Amino acid sequence: MSAFEEIYSTTSDYVYTVAVNITGNSADADEVTQDVFLKVFRRLKDFHFRASFKTWIYRITLNSAISRLRKRAKWRSQESEYSDSIAHKSGRNTTREAVDREYNELRVRSMLEMLNPDQRACIVLRGIEGLSYREIAEVLSININTVRSRLRRARGILVARHRKEAKKK
Repeated sequence: MSAFEEIYSTTSDYVYTVAVNITGNSADADEVTQDVFLKVFRRLKDFHFRASFKTWIYRITLNSAISRLRKRAKWRSQESEYSDSIAHKSGRNTTREAVDREYNELRVRSMLEMLNPDQRACIVLRGIEGLSYREIAEVLSININTVRSRLRRARGILVARHRKEAKKK
C-alpha cells in the first residue's frame, strides 16, 4: 500500500494535468484521475517493465480521458454553453490579467474541442506535454506515421480555424 501511495503522490498532478488537457474541464479530469488510479491499483501486478512506468500511466490516462470524451460527446456542447453562462454571471474577472488568461484558456479549450479525441491526444502530448513523435506513438500504441498523420490533420484544422477567425476581424 505504501508503494501505491508513493506512486499516487508522485504522479497524480501529472495525470490530472494530462486529463484536464484532453477532456477540457476539471470535473472530467477529476473523474479520469480517479479512474486512472483505480486501474493502476488493480493492474500494478501486471506491469512487467516492458515500457517505462511513465509511458504505462500515460497510456492509461489517455485511454481513460478519450473514453470519457466519447461517453460525454453528446453533452459537451450543453456543458460548454452552461459553463460560459456561469462565467459571465460570476463577475470574478477583476483584473485585465484574469480576463486575458480566462480568454486564452477558453480559446485553447475551444480549439481542442474541434479535434476528434485521437487528434486531441496527439496535439496535447506534443504541444503541451512536449513528447517526441516516438514517445507519442508508444503511449498511444500506434505507428509513428499515424502520429504524424493525426498531428498534420489536427494542425490543418487549427490553422483553418485561425484563418477563418482572422478574416472575421
